[in-house]
Amino acid sequence: MEAAGRRLSRERKTLEAMIRLRCRDVHRPEGGGLCGECRDLLRYAEGRLAKCPFGEEKPTCARCPVHCYRPEMRERIREVMRYAGPRMIREHPWLALMHMLDGFRKAPDLPRTRRGGPEG
Repeated sequence: MEAAGRRLSRERKTLEAMIRLRCRDVHRPEGGGLCGECRDLLRYAEGRLAKCPFGEEKPTCARCPVHCYRPEMRERIREVMRYAGPRMIREHPWLALMHMLDGFRKAPDLPRTRRGGPEG
């Protein structure tokens, strides 16, 4: 697998780890899985990640110039990030470190359509 493919795979793992961490501590679902609300958020976030216009060159969402989440979902993922972010270093140190380093990644220019606007 090429480095960029590993990068997106790691982004998915980080996203899932953060949602699972908050769900476990805040919602406390029975059986150790995700509650319905968090399962829906994860599914939505993975869908947005798959459709990211930057593809394999994707920056972290915090540094991205394109806001692709619906406002209510954006607020929900922010809640996850605020809660899980500080706890990730203890729970998933490698993912936390790599996500921090990915935060220095600058977003590349978006591809242009024939009319000169961003694709999407």
